[in-house]
Amino acid sequence: MEERTGIITFQGNPLTLLGRALNVGDPAPDFEIVDNDLRPVRVSTFREKVVIITAVPSLDTPVCDLETRRFNAEAAALGSAVQILTISMDLPFAQKRWCGAAGIDKLITLSDHREAAFGTAYGVLIKELRLLARAVYVVDRQGIIRYLQVVRDLTQEPDYGAVLQAVKKLL
Repeated sequence: MEERTGIITFQGNPLTLLGRALNVGDPAPDFEIVDNDLRPVRVSTFREKVVIITAVPSLDTPVCDLETRRFNAEAAALGSAVQILTISMDLPFAQKRWCGAAGIDKLITLSDHREAAFGTAYGVLIKELRLLARAVYVVDRQGIIRYLQVVRDLTQEPDYGAVLQAVKKLL
């Protein structure tokens, strides 16, 4: 498996990403992970919509909490033509508990804990931590990546404005 360094850090310390780097214009790799009820989900299920895929290290951390709440709030304004998926290595039970406590109801949280299928397919699995790097992908209705952002340091939030601008161009 390809290993890539010099892309992300955690509090300034370099980390290694596993998997091939993706680029704008690439087909979005399909993958199978599980929802909060342990049902398998494939990203291709959402092909009729513009999909925002957010990868976060863990919902139980302050930055991931802020990011997921922000995207949940933005989802209402984007409407039904957009589906937001938030993916982490958290167990589905923890995701379900966190969503209930945080009032998350406009996006879908999914767990990559079993096989890291998403993390390796999108090149954002962190070798040293077995967590996902903070990243955002915007995928069009044809399954093509139209925007991507890998956040340099895990402790930073993504550029929400750039993500939302990319989505609005596709609507």
